[in-house]
Amino acid sequence: MAPSETLRATLRAIDGRGYKAYRDLEGTWAIPGATLFVDHVQGDPFASPSRMRVRVEQSAAQWPASLLATRVRRIAFEDHVARRMNDAIDDVVSGRRGSGKSGAVLIDAGQQAIIERTAATACQAFVEVRLEVGLPAAGRRALGREAEELLCGDLAELADRALHAHPRAIEQATLAADTAENHAALQHQLDAHDLVAFVADDAILPRAGGNSQRVLERGAVPFSAPPSLRVSLEVPHAVEGAFQLSGTGIPRGITLIVGGGFHGKSTLLQALERTVHPHLPGDGRERVVMHPTAAKIRAEDGRSVTGCDIHAFIDGLPGGHSTRHFTTQDASGSTSQAAGIVEAIEAGSRVLLLDEDTSATNFLVRDARMQALVAQEHEPITPFLDRARALYDRLGVSTVLVVGGSGDGFDIADTVIEMRGFGAADVTQAAREVAAQHPTGRTRAPATPFEPPLGRVPIAASIDPRKGRREVHVEARGTDGVRFGTEDIDLRGVEPVIEASEARAIGYALVQCRDFMGQDVEVPAVLDALEAWLDEHGVGALGPRANLARPRRFEVAAALSRLRSLRVKKSTES
Repeated sequence: MAPSETLRATLRAIDGRGYKAYRDLEGTWAIPGATLFVDHVQGDPFASPSRMRVRVEQSAAQWPASLLATRVRRIAFEDHVARRMNDAIDDVVSGRRGSGKSGAVLIDAGQQAIIERTAATACQAFVEVRLEVGLPAAGRRALGREAEELLCGDLAELADRALHAHPRAIEQATLAADTAENHAALQHQLDAHDLVAFVADDAILPRAGGNSQRVLERGAVPFSAPPSLRVSLEVPHAVEGAFQLSGTGIPRGITLIVGGGFHGKSTLLQALERTVHPHLPGDGRERVVMHPTAAKIRAEDGRSVTGCDIHAFIDGLPGGHSTRHFTTQDASGSTSQAAGIVEAIEAGSRVLLLDEDTSATNFLVRDARMQALVAQEHEPITPFLDRARALYDRLGVSTVLVVGGSGDGFDIADTVIEMRGFGAADVTQAAREVAAQHPTGRTRAPATPFEPPLGRVPIAASIDPRKGRREVHVEARGTDGVRFGTEDIDLRGVEPVIEASEARAIGYALVQCRDFMGQDVEVPAVLDALEAWLDEHGVGALGPRANLARPRRFEVAAALSRLRSLRVKKSTES
């Protein structure tokens, strides 16, 4: 490792030369109080910033070992370090130091969820952050002295502020780790209590705005459990002096969330879908937990579907086309939603989250008048509400469904929660009385006996990440999609993808999945192998040069199924 004065001398020698002279920086350097790793230098000031890491040894950083005691605590600590670095950047870095991205210092610090990511790494030996740094230039001429100030000055101060422990920093990091461990403990207790979700009393679910995940700080109604749904769960770290939390337990089975417009139905569902991950202290949802296998399902007109067995929902298509191995490059709302459900179950989901607003109307239900007008033999769709009970009874798959315009689900619901002014009421008995007093007149579709969907065996050769001379080309398009080789994977309908670094990791995960594919290896086995590989190697091993956040298996499976080049075959065991 070259000493700090050597780095300063190198930067002064670079000053005024062509921008490519910065490539002399690649390597390991000492800066005041830390070690700087220059992993990649950008080609010009307008290209993606250079990739660097800043490390401080634990002997100097002095973070307590308790923050690394469990995997959950370590991930929360690393997440906290990345956020501390992001805050320090806002305070220290002055901004542009020339043309293009000159002077920029960036870190993938995330939003409100605590997710395993590559932005920070902590172990017993050191704590380290991964940064993107724009090396200063005037046009395409290197500004070496500006770079000296940036690397030897600003980065050293950032390391001092963010990577060294002090009493307040330790207190905040410990709170983050405790919060994440509490979330894990609550999530672990759901199955034992026959629950799919838990919303602690006084949780704040509304967000500051439609484009923000930050808590609504003024005027938000704290969540309170209806007495009939109140449960108490234990946490390992005291919350306001108590090791038990009371709140609303959403039971297994079929749950409807009803209520008038703008009363908080979708707000509750959105909180549930995101709290498969722990959230930051003070987020308002940090004591809300969703079953770890939950999957949000919506209609996605135009998506591709490959070899999916949707016959339980759609069968008897005109022309006699089979739907046991359904393939299309342009799915309708109903076929896309049927495929989404089957694919989620294939990946291991045991809880489906649906919202009437983002569902295909004809997929959810056919009312009595439509049944009377269009004969059953001319309708290939078996509505979801006619299959939801079988999904639970046969496969143990629960449903949480937001509805505001149709009460047809009252006949099958186990639990009905009404949202009133962002407060919750258990109206299950009232819904049953309404169902008895006001029969819909519809008849349940004469569905065939429910059968588990046929398995799919993905063919590795159809997973092609190559582009030109690149063996692997993965590029995130925000959270909307991934450029995978020469193909775009549309992720707009995969709502649990919440960060660009997660979308990018999904692309690299698909590359890794090819190694686990083989003759008669079905999708669940591929996902099992991927999860075991990630547990052993970490998300950073997927793509060591990129900002990555670990995706769940369900979002990886969703991306795989939306890959238009995907080819599958039926399992020989199906």
